Amino acid sequence: MSDTQLTVTLDGGGIDDARAVVRALEGVFGTPGELPADEGATVRTATFDAPGDPRADSAPAAGGTLSAPVTVTVQGTPRAVEAASETLSRAFTARDEGAASGDQERERQLLLVP
Repeated sequence: MSDTQLTVTLDGGGIDDARAVVRALEGVFGTPGELPADEGATVRTATFDAPGDPRADSAPAAGGTLSAPVTVTVQGTPRAVEAASETLSRAFTARDEGAASGDQERERQLLLVP
């Protein structure tokens, strides 16, 4: 895993909600390899791999509005997870649902509500 790789898993909401969450993260992490595209999926994933040091304050968060609650799990390096969590908390109404840390990786779950 690179220093700034981040995997984002989205559960709940529709495809437009998933894309709004991804758009909010693009200012910090750049464009993901693929945008969530499966209309019928209940769980969607995006992976970001941006060079440099991700900083939540490096770009304004512009996620948009959500039509339904979305549970977002961000997984990656501690720095990437922290930047993603801060960015999503600024872009949406977010509730921290817990975190787990490993040797070199961290995971955090947030509930984003409309």
